[in-house]
Amino acid sequence: MANVCPYGLFTHAVVRGIPETFGKTAGDDGENREVSVDLAKAQRQFGCLTGALRQKVGLQLIEIPPDPELPASWRIEDVAVIQGDTALITRPFKQQRRSEVEAVRRVMSELNLTVVEMGAEEGDSGGATLEGSDVLFTGREFFVGISSHTNRKGAEVLADTFRDFAVSTVPVCGGARLKNICSMGGADTIIISNSDGAKKTLRMMEQLTDHHYEVLTVPEEAAANCIYIKGPSKRDFLLHRPAEECPDSIPAFQKLQDYTLLPTACSEASKLGASLSSVCLLINKKHTYF
Repeated sequence: MANVCPYGLFTHAVVRGIPETFGKTAGDDGENREVSVDLAKAQRQFGCLTGALRQKVGLQLIEIPPDPELPASWRIEDVAVIQGDTALITRPFKQQRRSEVEAVRRVMSELNLTVVEMGAEEGDSGGATLEGSDVLFTGREFFVGISSHTNRKGAEVLADTFRDFAVSTVPVCGGARLKNICSMGGADTIIISNSDGAKKTLRMMEQLTDHHYEVLTVPEEAAANCIYIKGPSKRDFLLHRPAEECPDSIPAFQKLQDYTLLPTACSEASKLGASLSSVCLLINKKHTYF
């Protein structure tokens, strides 16, 4: 059994800035198609999210500068899966995204994390693809969504890396990535979309686990992705989509008693298939290295 700290307890957030080339590549729903986005608005929303993490939650923020040559590199969640003192550097599905890992790898090393690489294409993990937005860690186990971005070989690499935890694979039904349709709302609470596809994925998750999770259902799919953090103050924070974007889901969030709710806009990133959690990597470090 793994020896872990309380779920959601983080000290650092790693983010990567929004480049001027934001939106130049297609979102999850299409190839070779430019999506109409408001760059200035996206940068403001990114600033509000990082400001909430730093000023309201109290995390130490590490920001990697934007790289216009890597227009999707702000989706930093995809390129690493972090648990405890180990960071698994992933292999994104799209070849053009794989160089995004280099800057993230450097930060993980500077934070004195144990860095595990998925390996070269011709190695033991050849053909494996894994993106962090398909990985849901509950504090007890991992669920890996098998999607157009993540395959079973990628899930096997994750299972081999984090051997102290059960790893189950589930198909992503009704969404491009697993964390588009669900996220954690606390140590034992799964927030999930009310769509038929999300319900199907949830039923499979429930069949694969021995643990009972509370389920908080939201009527809007975009609201299903939240960021739960038990900050340095030990308070429970939930970053969620605001009423302007997901008005019907606000009453569900208000059921979470004793939580500090932080409405956080994500409309521009969501046009590219991203969610709130896409823009940050959360780390728990007992000591400060920055």
